[in-house]
Amino acid sequence: MRRKLVAVATAGLLTLGGLTGCDDNDPSAASGGGGADKVGVILPDTASSQRWGSDDPKLLKAAFEAADVPVDIRNAQGDVKQFARIADEMITSGVKVLMIVSLDAASGKAVLDKARAAGVKTIDYDRLTLNGDADYYVSFDNVAVGRLQGRGLVKCLTAKGADHPRIAYLNGAPTDNNATLFNEGYNEVLQLRYDDGTYLKGPEQSVPRWNNDIGRFIFEQMWSQTDGKIDGVLAANDGLGNAAITLLKREGVNGTIPVTGQDATVQGLQNILAGDQCMTVYKPIKKEADAAAKLAISLFKDQKPTDLGNPVKDPESGGYVESVLLPPTSIFKKDVSKVIADGFVDKRTVCTGIYLKFCAPNGIE
Repeated sequence: MRRKLVAVATAGLLTLGGLTGCDDNDPSAASGGGGADKVGVILPDTASSQRWGSDDPKLLKAAFEAADVPVDIRNAQGDVKQFARIADEMITSGVKVLMIVSLDAASGKAVLDKARAAGVKTIDYDRLTLNGDADYYVSFDNVAVGRLQGRGLVKCLTAKGADHPRIAYLNGAPTDNNATLFNEGYNEVLQLRYDDGTYLKGPEQSVPRWNNDIGRFIFEQMWSQTDGKIDGVLAANDGLGNAAITLLKREGVNGTIPVTGQDATVQGLQNILAGDQCMTVYKPIKKEADAAAKLAISLFKDQKPTDLGNPVKDPESGGYVESVLLPPTSIFKKDVSKVIADGFVDKRTVCTGIYLKFCAPNGIE
């Protein structure tokens, strides 16, 4: 039985400049305004990962259209005020179900509280809103994602014959519970090696809002502070991995220092093919979008949801949320062709320019 969750205050939120609102001309908005007798979906931004600006809107829209259920999909562009404004519009217009990817716990909880007060069913999509008391949660097994990253880094360091490597960390946003779960997973793997002295733990920092420019600045500081004595980089996603790779290229050591990632983005896959990135974690977003849409459609039609797994415990409140968690997959150079064959990315977008020469030798025909 889920216990009623309590609110916690959060502080120190970073406001990034240059973020703009979305409107009907925003390509990240899969449908326009309105909301009565609809499902509402609020996505977080279009900067931290390609999925939020292109993949999820397209896949969610297709899933709802296939079921003939109206959906209003919008993007908050990283702005908590815009996130709240979109939610108010959707709730006021009478959406029956609201699915959100929260920017942080405080603003996400505020939206979920308003929705619940209005009798709207709620779904946390991809990220659990701590203390948010959403009715349901759909995501990947995020601790497992972190384990794959940790194991991947170990595999690549072993292949390079690294001796007592020092590992630097670019963790995800401190306001994103997924980043906490990734960290739990990869430290589960790496801490054993720190404890026995085979690895050295280097500098570690969380990157606000998953912002790649900030990540690049943080890694430059890490490099300077250690006089370049970094032998592996645990980067929480492909964007932060590329932030590190940008500096490694400048220093002429790209490809010699393993860097992890996540999301199997075009850029991440290209970096892997070129040998600049060790691995990524592939989360088949279509499966996640389809699972979330199926759940939302059931709620929209006042049907009992099916295919639910074990409830997930909210680490802040101790409450439980009915959930669907999907398994992730490690992707190394030999596996890039599988991601393309799966239709997740297009061969033409990966195998272009300087990266074209890497495709045929790696089984991408």
